[in-house]
Amino acid sequence: MESVPSAAAQVMITVIPIVGIVMGSVVVFFYLMWRHKQRTLMIEKGMEPHQQFDILTFSLLAGLLNLGVGLVLTLFFLLKEGTSYSVLGGLIPLSVGLSLVVFYRVRAAKETPGSRREG
Repeated sequence: MESVPSAAAQVMITVIPIVGIVMGSVVVFFYLMWRHKQRTLMIEKGMEPHQQFDILTFSLLAGLLNLGVGLVLTLFFLLKEGTSYSVLGGLIPLSVGLSLVVFYRVRAAKETPGSRREG
């Protein structure tokens, strides 16, 4: 006999991700707004805003993390269910990770050590 969740549980399961996405969007919006205001005030006072984001390090880190997760998930789904659509759950992060690592290699090879710029 199959048990069906109650209507309240179905509503909660539907509402929780929506609220999470909305709250996350609000946080990102205010971060971007305050960061823009901070940079604008720095420019008005004659200070140069400093970029601290290193795209090479980020792409290497994100690529290796996605590569590891994707490889483990792909192997897990292949061993558990064989070749099926569930393997896409591992192949997608695997391909994203490979793409980011390739980007890192191409970008690092293109840049000379003295010409590396931030941002």
